[in-house]
Amino acid sequence: MATKSKTVYICSNCGYETAKWAGKCPDCGEWNTMEETVRAPAAASKFSAAARPASALLTRPLTIQEIDSDDEERYHTGLSELDRVLGGGLVKGSLVLISGDPGIGKSTILLQICEYLGQNHRILYVSGEESARQIKLRAARLGVSSPNLRILSETDVQLVIEHIRAEKPDIVMVDSIQTMNFTDLNSSPGSVTQVRECTNAIMRCSKALDIPAILVGHVNKDGAIAGPKVLEHIVDAVLYFEGDRQMTYRILRAVKNRYGSTNEIGVFDMGEAGLRQIENPSQAMLSGRPKNASGTCVTAVMEGTRPLLAEIQGLATTSGFGTPRRMSTGFDYGRMALILAVLEKRAGFYFSNLDAYLNVVGGLRIDEPAVDLAVAMALVSSLKDMPIRDDTVVFGEIGLAGELRSVSHIEARVSEAFRLGFTRCVLPYHSVKNMDRKRFEGMELLGVRNVREAFEACV
Repeated sequence: MATKSKTVYICSNCGYETAKWAGKCPDCGEWNTMEETVRAPAAASKFSAAARPASALLTRPLTIQEIDSDDEERYHTGLSELDRVLGGGLVKGSLVLISGDPGIGKSTILLQICEYLGQNHRILYVSGEESARQIKLRAARLGVSSPNLRILSETDVQLVIEHIRAEKPDIVMVDSIQTMNFTDLNSSPGSVTQVRECTNAIMRCSKALDIPAILVGHVNKDGAIAGPKVLEHIVDAVLYFEGDRQMTYRILRAVKNRYGSTNEIGVFDMGEAGLRQIENPSQAMLSGRPKNASGTCVTAVMEGTRPLLAEIQGLATTSGFGTPRRMSTGFDYGRMALILAVLEKRAGFYFSNLDAYLNVVGGLRIDEPAVDLAVAMALVSSLKDMPIRDDTVVFGEIGLAGELRSVSHIEARVSEAFRLGFTRCVLPYHSVKNMDRKRFEGMELLGVRNVREAFEACV
């Protein structure tokens, strides 16, 4: 007797399965995420796994000495900023997921690297969102005309895998994974089941043929990757495009990477001819900085192994409401509130009846504690209407007692500031003691112990 199909409800946010519909997911707590899915019965197996003989095993465990430890082969993409984020290039047999807001540049960067990769490698570009003619028009605008680039407009993942096995390309690109579907599944494309099974099928094909695959992933309204969380666990690397679509700067950040660091970033500039990599992002971020203006301060942050100078802008103004407003862009709101409390309690700078606004210029999002001192100096500078000297860079972590704590990579931060022409650096006192001053002749290093000393040194 044939087994009937079973209806289950799957959460589109976390993948939780239940036999009954619920308005709120019992696992992740999200509302209205339970989607109905009809699950086909599994084919009956003649032998169970427990009854399978040992001779039927196709694999065996290997000792650590038997495993080949040679360096993995990497494909350079032609964009050094992308190679940096990937950890040196695209690894053979890897599965990379690129995600970001609509219009941020995900499809653009894939088509751009096809021109360089197509010089020596065969590429299969699979699109479920655009027709071949649309891709041709976009490729002409970006200057992509490699004869080794093959375009396939298809959404059936089983047909896509057949094309991959027949063509045997060196690199596969799928745009996007949410448009792919299994015809055997009754759920619609983009659902939890479809995304999971399509990614698994592409992953198995990629690993079996040792072909690197790059997937484009959509995001939901909260900014997370659409589909089940297991999607991020399947792939080898997850790259996020950050930045405001109204601004030209784009930041590519790795949040997962099995073949490299997750602290590296790549900086790009979006123009009419596509994405242009910015090899000197510090200079680009500081372009247009106002002179002799209060409420602005330059700091040095670390993004992986790269020091980066960023401009912090603060504004303190009289509040027109009973409760003063606090607003932060590019910096943690809770951390900003903590710094304001320390400034009032420990340093005597009162913001309790003032609106306070903070902005990180260039669309950067900074979360390391070394930016605390620059945030405080920008706010106090606006409060006192006293500009911070243009040749000064500030960094350091602020403690709840108002003291300044040491931060890491001091010499790398100072070197980047000195290279861009800054001659004064305000930093924690304990960090100066451990530095080799001979390396920075011409750079005035001002070690301070608390917030008030820092402001006196900055103006």
